[in-house]
Amino acid sequence: MPNPDSSTPVLDITDGSLVAARGNWQVHALTRPGVIQAIQAKLKGLSRQSAALRWDLSQVGTLDHIGAQLLWNAWGKQRPQQLTVAPQHRDFFQRLADAGPLQLPPKPPRRRLFNAIYDMGSGTLGHVAGFITLLGQLVLDFLRMLQVPQRAPWKEISANIYHVGYQALGITALVGFLIGVVLSFLSAQQLHTFGGDIYLVNILGMSIIRELGPLLAAILVAGRSGSAITAQLGVMRVTEELDAMLVMGLPHGFRLILPRVLALLVAMPLLVIWTDAIALLGGMTAAQLQLGLSPTYFLQQLPNAVPLPNYLIGLGKGAVFGGLIAMVACYFGLRIEPNTESLGHGTTTSVVTAITIVIVADAIFAIIFSGVGF
Repeated sequence: MPNPDSSTPVLDITDGSLVAARGNWQVHALTRPGVIQAIQAKLKGLSRQSAALRWDLSQVGTLDHIGAQLLWNAWGKQRPQQLTVAPQHRDFFQRLADAGPLQLPPKPPRRRLFNAIYDMGSGTLGHVAGFITLLGQLVLDFLRMLQVPQRAPWKEISANIYHVGYQALGITALVGFLIGVVLSFLSAQQLHTFGGDIYLVNILGMSIIRELGPLLAAILVAGRSGSAITAQLGVMRVTEELDAMLVMGLPHGFRLILPRVLALLVAMPLLVIWTDAIALLGGMTAAQLQLGLSPTYFLQQLPNAVPLPNYLIGLGKGAVFGGLIAMVACYFGLRIEPNTESLGHGTTTSVVTAITIVIVADAIFAIIFSGVGF
């Protein structure tokens, strides 16, 4: 094959036993179209020769690890007995010789189904025990705060209320409004078919105030603030700030966990009120456009359609969901190991676990209060 460029890596075979390499044996030259195929074809032909080959690499311009590894593999991962190489390229082959053959780790033993179930159950029980321990420590820290309220972490509580509450108003309003619009449009289409337009207020009021408002706010807070709390504690673990706090006599529970839990206990009911109001506004707007129900009629019928206990249940859900989200986020944040891989895994696990626990708690609420508010 003609060689239009002197930098192209080429193998020349002379007298059937002398193999001379020239050009630049670097990755960018080897990846040119047709180069690697031509070299591999020649190397394949050389492998069938039984006579000892003499290798001359003295004309190689530049060499990198990729080019050296290509030749090393062609030599059967050992240095040929007759090799001429430029002094500046000797270190590449010396390092390959020192590295030796690649030793793969042995395959792990095959896990049986019983062992997998046992490991899963053991891990779950460990998390439950750790979560209960965290809850007990939280109660003790809260009692301590009541005994000496002047030493309570009020600044931390206030800052966390601002971060998890005020800064979440925008996203909860946007999602709540859109959910209200979608729910109102879908319900209006079905109700209009059966002539039950006036019941749209009942459907929107009960579903948003009792279920969707608290659940929607909790899922958004779990994804936004829960992940942030876990990441904050994880970074403190990576940068050894948690260890420094213990050395200075500052307990993690009183200074880190208690402020975040109290902040979410306060902020979540307020976010539920905000989300309910914006979602109802979206539903009211869609009802006006779809069915011609005026906002005045909507607001007049809403108190009769949604009795007060439903509103209180929604607020109670918000407080419980907030406490659960904060505790789950703190629990996984304190378990993060001092490395970046554990930080990412712990944050993801925290968000998934918090959302799952919130949905489970919502189901429990639905069963317990199934006869209340109707």
